[in-house]
Amino acid sequence: MSQYQRLLLVIDPAMRQSPAIPRAAALAKASGATLHIAALLKPASILSLFEHNVRNEARERYRLEHQHWLQEEVHRLRGHGVTVNGEVTWADDLLEEILQHVAEIQPDLLIKDVQHEPALKRAFLTPMDWHLLRQCPVPLYLMGRHGHTLPQKVVAAVDPSRPEYQRNGLNDRIIHEANSLALQCDAELHLLHAYDVSSVYLGDAGGGGLVLADLTRELRVTLEKAFLELAERYGVPEERRHFILGQPVTVLANFVTENQADVLVMGRVHREGLEKLVGSTTEHALYQVPCSLLAL
Repeated sequence: MSQYQRLLLVIDPAMRQSPAIPRAAALAKASGATLHIAALLKPASILSLFEHNVRNEARERYRLEHQHWLQEEVHRLRGHGVTVNGEVTWADDLLEEILQHVAEIQPDLLIKDVQHEPALKRAFLTPMDWHLLRQCPVPLYLMGRHGHTLPQKVVAAVDPSRPEYQRNGLNDRIIHEANSLALQCDAELHLLHAYDVSSVYLGDAGGGGLVLADLTRELRVTLEKAFLELAERYGVPEERRHFILGQPVTVLANFVTENQADVLVMGRVHREGLEKLVGSTTEHALYQVPCSLLAL
């Protein structure tokens, strides 16, 4: 049975050359899933200057123009063997509209283009994609600017250093989802862990007769053993296991660039307080990696 039955693609109809459209269509065709395209229109602020009747008429003309384009796109994709339907609707609250579509359609994946935001803007406003990473109840597939139409190389980023990942099975779900996507697309599966000692609290360094170097060495051995156990459990070949020292976001960005990976599969963790304000590793990786990101 196919991994995917229903795919939901959310697009900005003004971006008619969106790379998410052919990629979502290719995945739907490969998996035999039904693809629903929701083209969400954001009301233009200039319309508020017009009288009520004129504004409504202008809105409807604008919607119908995009509806005509989407109908042609749907017809073209059906001609290529994709089971697809589409709709164009107004979204006064884009986040709420997306989440409502997810609740109604119950897709296996929510797919959209990465909405790149400048760092200065991110310092004051939480990006839309970060909101979705925190609130979307289904796996979120954010399409990057680079990569093949159908993935050829999928990277599962796991973290055996976090006990909560072991308890809630997140590492296993990351590998399972990445492996399922790779099998669906006949792609290579790679397993990656960015080993960062600085992120681990070593407050007892020296207190038990061990120097920092000893603790670092022991920690590396422990983490690598847990990493290799994961790889063995899922039959990942040795040449596709990557245990790399470095800051996680930097390691991830460099690895997917150097290895021309198409998709990076990561976990999402609910955060509170300061951690929520500054963003998680997955949220920051979104703007650093050139490939697509599949977040669970």
